[in-house]
Amino acid sequence: MTFWTQLSRRKKGYLIAALVLVSLVGMGFANRTTLIIKTVGFLQKMNNPVAPYRAINWQTGVWEKGEKRPPNIIVILTDDMGFNDVSLYGGGLIETPHIDRLGAEGVRFANGYAGSAVCSPSRAMLLTGRYATRFGFEFTPTPDAFAPILQQLSKDDPAPRNFKFHEVHADDPHANHNMPYEAKGMPSSEITLAEELKRAGYHNLHIGKWHLGRSSGMHPLDQGFDESLLMASGLYLPIDDPEVVNARNEFAILDSVQWEVLDYSASFNRSDNFRPKGYLTDYYTDEAVKAIGANKDRPFFLYLAHWGIHTPLQATKDDFEAVGNNFPNHRTRVYAAMIRAVDRSVGKLMQALKDNGLDDNTLVIFTSDNGGANYIGMPDINKPYRGWKLSFFEGGTHIPYVMRWPQALNGGRTYPHAVSHLDIMPTALGAAGLTPQAKVMDGVNLLPYLTGRKTGRPHKTLIWREGHYQAIMSGGWKLQRSMDPQKIRLFNMTEDPFEQNEVSAQNPKKVGALMAMLDAHNKQQAEPMWTSRVSIPIWIDKTPADNLSLDDDYIYWPN
Repeated sequence: MTFWTQLSRRKKGYLIAALVLVSLVGMGFANRTTLIIKTVGFLQKMNNPVAPYRAINWQTGVWEKGEKRPPNIIVILTDDMGFNDVSLYGGGLIETPHIDRLGAEGVRFANGYAGSAVCSPSRAMLLTGRYATRFGFEFTPTPDAFAPILQQLSKDDPAPRNFKFHEVHADDPHANHNMPYEAKGMPSSEITLAEELKRAGYHNLHIGKWHLGRSSGMHPLDQGFDESLLMASGLYLPIDDPEVVNARNEFAILDSVQWEVLDYSASFNRSDNFRPKGYLTDYYTDEAVKAIGANKDRPFFLYLAHWGIHTPLQATKDDFEAVGNNFPNHRTRVYAAMIRAVDRSVGKLMQALKDNGLDDNTLVIFTSDNGGANYIGMPDINKPYRGWKLSFFEGGTHIPYVMRWPQALNGGRTYPHAVSHLDIMPTALGAAGLTPQAKVMDGVNLLPYLTGRKTGRPHKTLIWREGHYQAIMSGGWKLQRSMDPQKIRLFNMTEDPFEQNEVSAQNPKKVGALMAMLDAHNKQQAEPMWTSRVSIPIWIDKTPADNLSLDDDYIYWPN
């Protein structure tokens, strides 16, 4: 037995990486940042091998209970889709006919709000109906190497406002220094929508992104799902695939990490990672269509959590050509093509419901996890709202939101009052004839409001929190407060829904009342399960592709 064959795969990876490092240094490799990223990417892929494509056989079954079959439930969640990324509300980068039709045949919410301005807490709230801060899920889990790589990259960042990295002290009881990435997630003690629906005999299917932990009972299969096609990494296609069109954003410091570290990979029911088949959005869609067909004879819950339209920006050549060339730059055209793929997905799913005779008795909910991100460098994705993902301005939380259920909801309507991701779980349970088991439920069953059995507003107050940066909307007013910068912002949302005029100085009593409500809410929340390691500067009215200055309005987003 040779020395090489005795080594574990991980040790082989480290040895090869060391040899690569030595070789690069020996060749006079001058860019230390690029060297670090390439080495991390190499190790990542060495230690997470990806097998060839494997076909998936979705389980089949029949409804064996004698009583009336409850409705199927489908939640389609896009990633980083801005309010103006679809034509549903009269704007849009391109026409999105399938999403628009979903809204025309269902209920279109004019004021749909994400649970947070970032992905993971929003997903936790959607699946539990509870503020994620109630169970300590405050910050988005990031891979172990995220902070040190970002810290290295930030040294070369030309933006005038710097990233801030937080030193974690050894005596901090909440630091969780040794908590690995896979253990950062939604606690298994939380009751998910899938777990609740299982009580009524639903077969629960998860396809796509999860980002709520993978160990310690946090995997989808431990949280009520019967089958899970998991996004194991974040490329839509291999970078050199002949059918892909890539757009790299050189002005965004995270972009280079994604291109080096991410892979094209999936996992099914805890299997080893394998290659998907085709463009990732289409792959998830095709598998969702197959899953619908396999479960046509029993009630099912399908949670289709698309990666689209999150970076890295990758589209198929067909979509890139189909959207035309009437765009200001290459990256915007690629982005538009990615939107086209998500819209096509909605159309295919709705057609699958019709083909299987399930259209009338299926509740379909379409929304996004948060608003569009400023680091893609496109100014109008959240229009007409200010701000972006990673801010509590409307651009970060005011998102597309639609419900369609022909058997129970009259379509063709726009619902004006504020609703939230928090409402998806209790609404779905209401459709299934269930009530939540959790003692504290922050979401509201929207069905009585949509059918006229209840009047008024589902929510008097909505709250968002990410460490020191917090916001509350109540009684037509919205207050944001932060410690970095130390600032209070107050907006009269009735008169100023686009947050153009900050009026805290003129309304000290309203500021005091909203601050007291926010403080009372915070007393009910849990300590974060892990600490923030970095604060990210977010310009409210500009993207990193713009001419940034220290005079521009900004917030720091802790994570």
